[in-house]
Amino acid sequence: MAEQEMAERQMAAADKPTPGRVLIYTDGGCIGNPGPGGWAAVLCYGEHEKELSGRYQDTTNNRMELRAAIEALDALKRPCAVDLYTDSSYVRNGITQWIHGW
Repeated sequence: MAEQEMAERQMAAADKPTPGRVLIYTDGGCIGNPGPGGWAAVLCYGEHEKELSGRYQDTTNNRMELRAAIEALDALKRPCAVDLYTDSSYVRNGITQWIHGW
């Protein structure tokens, strides 16, 4: 399944959030690899929404994808349950498979 299609399915499923969970949507990218790039994240909790973003002059696509997730998680005010939505297999595999080896 293409990453874009998977991300669209995840976002459609997020229309019915689990009460008490923070929904986080992330994306990152760059022009060239390496090259100038940026990241963005949206955090949703109930009726509250927070947007975050940043940029780097010389970076890679994977760095920006991962930076978006890191910055979003760092912005949480306290430990809580999170649903993180990303189109990045690098971030997904990092969180679900590789994290203990990092």
